[in-house]
Amino acid sequence: MKNPGIDMKLRDLKGFGIKSEESLAQVGINSVEDFMKIDPFELYAKLKGKVKGTGLNSIYAIIGAKEGLHWQEVARTQKTAILMRLDDMGLAPK
Repeated sequence: MKNPGIDMKLRDLKGFGIKSEESLAQVGINSVEDFMKIDPFELYAKLKGKVKGTGLNSIYAIIGAKEGLHWQEVARTQKTAILMRLDDMGLAPK
């Protein structure tokens, strides 16, 4: 059976679109395979340093795309854990 992810574009992932794809390309993520390999928090840190407008919704969207969930579901169910991890990394919002 053919791997369904093989022909997928980043914009095909849940919650992503062309803008997400363009932002990810700025930090060297150009394929679904590359995206799935990188830790979501490491990716968020890269985006935060390079892409203007990267905020909390971005980490929710990254995790949602990896887990096949809507970003709002991730925000609702994982917000505290995400904020604690971002705080540990020095990336939590002030």
